[in-house]
Amino acid sequence: MWLALAFVSAALLGFYDVAKKKALADNAVPPVLLLNTLFSALLFSPFIISAEGGFGWFEGTVFDMPVGDAEAHALVAIKSSIVLVSWIFGYYGIKHLPITIVGPINATRPVLTLVGAMLIFGEQLNAYQWIGVLLAVISLFLLSRAGKSEGLDFTHNVWILFVAAAAVTGAASGLYDKFIMRSLDPVFVQSWYTLYQFVMMGLFVVLVWLPKHRHEKSFHWSWAIPCISIFLSCADFAYLSALSEDGAMISIVSMVRRSSVIVSFTCGALLFHEKNLRSKALDLVFILVGMIFLYLGSR
Repeated sequence: MWLALAFVSAALLGFYDVAKKKALADNAVPPVLLLNTLFSALLFSPFIISAEGGFGWFEGTVFDMPVGDAEAHALVAIKSSIVLVSWIFGYYGIKHLPITIVGPINATRPVLTLVGAMLIFGEQLNAYQWIGVLLAVISLFLLSRAGKSEGLDFTHNVWILFVAAAAVTGAASGLYDKFIMRSLDPVFVQSWYTLYQFVMMGLFVVLVWLPKHRHEKSFHWSWAIPCISIFLSCADFAYLSALSEDGAMISIVSMVRRSSVIVSFTCGALLFHEKNLRSKALDLVFILVGMIFLYLGSR
């Protein structure tokens, strides 16, 4: 079941990336990210109110969550800060780069998670899974070659470095998720971390960004903004539910989630009319074949 949930999360993440790309067109990153955290917090606020107020609105459902102690809240607050840093880097990257470049780079993120999972959690991969990882590494090499045809130097382009930083912090978040999901409820984690993110992002906008951009017309409304929150919240719920199941491997869940590149790549071609799709498609094939090997290795 945890593997099926990982694939559901992957599809939703693809639409999440598309919504981000659309919402950030001619928009500044901080206000879009602030609204994203706000809508996500609003989506999960009924679960917090029900639990903290003892109303039991969701008793007997998957959304029924416990009341956490100070330690549990501290663990979730740490997760919020890690994810928010990853998002800031990632949002700036996807704003300035083609989604057909960002998607495949993010698809190689689980390789970092894999190394951490082996070192920290002692997870072991079989031959099929190692083949899948190797194909992901090859795909990153091919992508760097495709990027050069669009004038993107992977070692000197600041936005590529931002996406890389988002990948590293995202991998750290995945490992941390595996750690905290051993003892925390998925709905509790997601509900409170969205609220903490909104508070953190609100402070950043008010204290850091707004004083320097108060008189700039750097934001306009887009219906893609609430779609970001909807797709992400559903994707994260499936993801955290997968990790909470016995036998779930963070290295495999993280890799499967990166198959979201199928959705983002397709939309990049159809909606954003991005270039050099043929060379990037070869990279996509390696990623997809890698996903197949990972699936075979986890059966």
